[in-house]
Formats: sequence, C-alpha cells, structure tokens
Amino acid sequence: MDENLPVKLKYRFLDMGIEAYTARDMQWLGKENGELLNLMIANSFTGFITIDNNLSFQIILKITPLP
Repeated sequence: MDENLPVKLKYRFLDMGIEAYTARDMQWLGKENGELLNLMIANSFTGFITIDNNLSFQIILKITPLP
C-alpha cells in the first residue's frame, strides 16, 4: 500500500485474509513511483493500492506490469 493511504486500511485487508504491506512496512517511504514499482516487482508483489491520481501520468504501466 502506498504511503498516502491510512495504515488502518492494511488491517481491513488482513481481516479478510489478504496479505498486505505498507510502504512503511517495507521501509520504502519517500520512494518515487517508478522506483517503488521496481521494488514491488523485485519483491514479487502482485498488486498496488494508491490514491495517487497522477500515477498513470508518471509511470507507463504497460511497460512494467505487475506479475
């Protein structure tokens, strides 16, 4: 989960049996979106939750899809 989301949201996912990590959990606070996406891919993440409205303008997701 991106650092711009409330940490409490993580626990809602965990309550539903969905594994969830925050940027803080992974020590990725302050990472730029491109670097964050590369870290997620390198760590085999399969999803990314954010409320960053500009993300689609900052990263070309078709070039670096999550597995």
